[in-house]
This record gives sequence, structure tokens and C-alpha cells, in this order.
Amino acid sequence: MQTVEQWMTRNPYTIEIDASIIEAMHLMKEKNIRRLPVTSEGKFCGLITDLMIKSFTPGQSTSLDTWEVHYILAKATVKDAMNPHPMTITPDSPLCQAAQIIHDNKLNGLCVTDGSNNLVGMLTTTNLMEALISICGPN
Repeated sequence: MQTVEQWMTRNPYTIEIDASIIEAMHLMKEKNIRRLPVTSEGKFCGLITDLMIKSFTPGQSTSLDTWEVHYILAKATVKDAMNPHPMTITPDSPLCQAAQIIHDNKLNGLCVTDGSNNLVGMLTTTNLMEALISICGPN
């Protein structure tokens, strides 16, 4: 049986809860990732994604100029835009269970936590596709 632990991304990049939205945007762009687990003093406490940031930022219809938008995003914190209760899964869970949760809830990934709610990894749709290719592909 394939488990989440076999396919998850270990030691994912994280961001502190009091970091600015701009910092989160820059980290995601620099590391080419779409989601960041959020920590408070090193403890897992939420998730912020590129979609959450996009929905938080002022839209094209705003009368704010680029500098004003940048100022607002530099002052807003990750806490303002994050999901404080993201769906999680444990490393020993079957991979099929994780895939079902992602499918049923229309997610792009799950935070992987141990029994004490410590973040141990991330399982993304990319990880699931890698697993599928490995399992079904030519041997």
C-alpha cells in the first residue's frame, strides 16, 4: 500500500504568521510554489495559497495605483489572508485516501501533520501525479 509519506514533499517552505503578504508573494515566486504552510513561533497554524493572495489583493477595477497596492500588501500580514484551519492528513495515511480528499474537496494539496499537529510535509496534486506515473508507468 502506498502512503502519503512515500510521496509527500518533506520540509516544505513555510512562512511566519506575521510576515507581510508581499513577503509571501516573493517567497512563492522565488521558490516556484503555490502554497505555503503558516507557522507561529515554529508551530503549524494555517495555510496561504496564491489563490488566497489573489483574492485578497485589490482588483483591476480599483482606483489605487501600483505603489498604493504595494503599500497595502506590505502592511497586510499573512494572518489576514490565510486559512487558519486547512485540511490535513497524516503521513501514514493511504495515498488513495489523500487523493480522495483532494478530489472531493477540490483542493490542490494537503498539509501533512503528525499526531501532535506538527507539520511534516505537503502532499500536492503534483506529488499525486508523480505517484500515478510511477505506479502506472513503464517499469
